[in-house]
Amino acid sequence: MENSIKSIDQTPEYDEIVNVVQLYVEGFQGEIDKLKEAFHEDAWILAIAADGVLSKDLISGRFERWAASHRPVKGRVIQVTQAGEVASVLLGFDNMEDLADSWVDVLTLLKLDGTWKITHKSAVHSSRAAWAKPQ
Repeated sequence: MENSIKSIDQTPEYDEIVNVVQLYVEGFQGEIDKLKEAFHEDAWILAIAADGVLSKDLISGRFERWAASHRPVKGRVIQVTQAGEVASVLLGFDNMEDLADSWVDVLTLLKLDGTWKITHKSAVHSSRAAWAKPQ
């Protein structure tokens, strides 16, 4: 059988995609408008905490809490993949006060009406993220 997977060395809209992810990261500094700009209104989150408990809900329900947290986080882009109007980002979401309390996200984005939006977030506490956790 012929291998149909192609390796792409370049993501055509890398900067635009990463800029949307940066809006998400900056939203934790009291910037609820940046969260609203980054995420589609119907985006969902599924996350596994350090203790293995799964949580899930609409991300928009977390905006106020996230923005009010003023958590000192840094986004660490590990990988960006794009195929036309769909993209994914593997992101280290590093808590700069306590790296042991960080997360690793897989963000799915769609280009809707010419604008990239995060439509889904799967996250795992960094203690469960093997090689992708912050060093």
